[in-house]
Amino acid sequence: MLQMRFQARLSQLRNPFCVVDWAEGNKGGQGFVKANRVAFFLIVGIALVFVCGALIVRELSSLLRGGTIEKPANAIEVTFIYAPEFDKNLNISTIITDFNRAYAEGRNPLTGQPLRAGERPIWVEGRSGSSGTVHEGIINAFIAPNNANVERPTLWSPSVRHWLALVNYQTGRRVFDVEGAPATAIAPVVVAIWESRLNALRAKHGNEIGWAELLAVFDAPGGWNDYGLSGRSAVYYGHTDPRVSSTALSTLMAEFYASASAATGQPVSRLTLDLVSDSRVQEGVRRIEGLIKHYSARTTEFIEYIAQGPDYLDFVALEENDLIFINLGRTEVKPPERLVALYPKEGTFVHDHPFAIPDAPWVTEEQRAAAGVFTQYFLSEAVQRKVLEAGFRPANKNVPLAYPISPEVGVDPNQPTRLLPVPDPAVIAAVQQSWQLVKKQADVLLLVDTSGSMREEDKLGLAIQAMRAFIEDQAGKNNVGLMRFDSDIELLVPLGPLESNREALLSAIDGLRASGNTSLYDAVITAVETLQQSSDPKRIQAIVLLSDGQDTASERSLQEAVQVLRRARNSRTPILLIPVAYGRDADTNALNSLGRASDTKVQPGDPQNIKKLLDVIGSYF
Repeated sequence: MLQMRFQARLSQLRNPFCVVDWAEGNKGGQGFVKANRVAFFLIVGIALVFVCGALIVRELSSLLRGGTIEKPANAIEVTFIYAPEFDKNLNISTIITDFNRAYAEGRNPLTGQPLRAGERPIWVEGRSGSSGTVHEGIINAFIAPNNANVERPTLWSPSVRHWLALVNYQTGRRVFDVEGAPATAIAPVVVAIWESRLNALRAKHGNEIGWAELLAVFDAPGGWNDYGLSGRSAVYYGHTDPRVSSTALSTLMAEFYASASAATGQPVSRLTLDLVSDSRVQEGVRRIEGLIKHYSARTTEFIEYIAQGPDYLDFVALEENDLIFINLGRTEVKPPERLVALYPKEGTFVHDHPFAIPDAPWVTEEQRAAAGVFTQYFLSEAVQRKVLEAGFRPANKNVPLAYPISPEVGVDPNQPTRLLPVPDPAVIAAVQQSWQLVKKQADVLLLVDTSGSMREEDKLGLAIQAMRAFIEDQAGKNNVGLMRFDSDIELLVPLGPLESNREALLSAIDGLRASGNTSLYDAVITAVETLQQSSDPKRIQAIVLLSDGQDTASERSLQEAVQVLRRARNSRTPILLIPVAYGRDADTNALNSLGRASDTKVQPGDPQNIKKLLDVIGSYF
């Protein structure tokens, strides 16, 4: 490209006819001509050096900018919000950039032809957002425009169209054409399970595996040991928050379908409000949720955690493309064995990432048409092949299923064979609202380092603010307690329902003071013993450990603390220790050893991010 540009520029500068004509007109002064001819070529050469240098600088600058493009002044702007998996798996920003570049260069991205006279360019501004959070923001744009969370997209692509129906239902208006929004990337919801686990289930129950068979492991006296697998007997399951996550919402509805069929003794054709409120159905969902090791607000945490292997989780609810992402080795940790997709025999849902344009006052007709053009572009064969490469099933039928939708990557292109019908929006909302009734509740003990080093950089003061926010955000049915340690260990607030001990917790947190040494290992052992003595084995049992230094005062060793945690890990109700290495002087090695003994990993924290970190940890319960 550079050579072609140089040649074009040279052809503009070179004109041999002018030199010949000038020389011919000066035959009488050969010396003069020769001298001036030398000067002329010297000037031209210098000019060429400057031109070439400018071109090289310009091209290198362009390369260093990554081909930066500028929005045309007369562009029609489209604000596009999409589900987070389009960032992580598909790298959708490159697709948006290619679309915008075509218009910036005066080409129609669909045809490749120059823009017609009067045809305005289109400019797409894209960003990701959790489907549940964006759905709430769009609702607020209509009924609570002064709310902190307000979203006004021109184009929205949640993971699944459940959210479009919920926006219509909760605003009382037809904001979205739920059925008419085109699908763009297909992803069945699966139970991602380790191949050794699925093989053990099939050896005992046959090829058709569903929620009933997963519960059978939980009910077996020896757990996984009764299925020929050595190690712990407990069953570990995980899914995200159905108020935020599309996968969790679909999974929770699937659990209701399975429990309703079990309660009524026959397949349920469509989930109803009566079934959602039926105590027998709710108890069935509670039994499934009883398999939970912990929850999370985001799928990202589970993708990285489950990649550590069967010791951490046996199975987790994911979109099919997330399972492919793990099996292709794109996680930070390489999985010790292959994950495979279980398509539950009771049925599942398919996410299709619809592109939906809201019928809203902030969307003009020009923007609506422009969003339609971008949708067409996204559905083009070239883009849909990228969709396939990212682990989604293409929505454009002209792009056939191929690798990585393949058994060698742990998925079955012929599944799922049974899809669950999408309930009415009122039923979807009722399923979400029932989650606090059916979810596995938690006993959480906050274990806080109050040694003298916590005075530095106002670490304790900022930790107090973060813990207050943690307490305020916890569900009322969770039990929370507070233990502090420095040279001594003190249980300040015993485990109790937040509905009754919230004020006691907040008061005790505000009264924390930093002094003394650090008895970290003794504190961990004491916290485990406290949970074992006072916690309900049917609940999530967790210790959130916040420490900024090395152990300087314990009577017991790190090895003893690790052994206590390992014994607690292998019980039917494991104790989950989540260590936070707070500040640059924290003993990361020791905290990591404690975390590994509990099948977790140390979380790095500092005074600047501690509130955000505890917020993420809080979503586990």
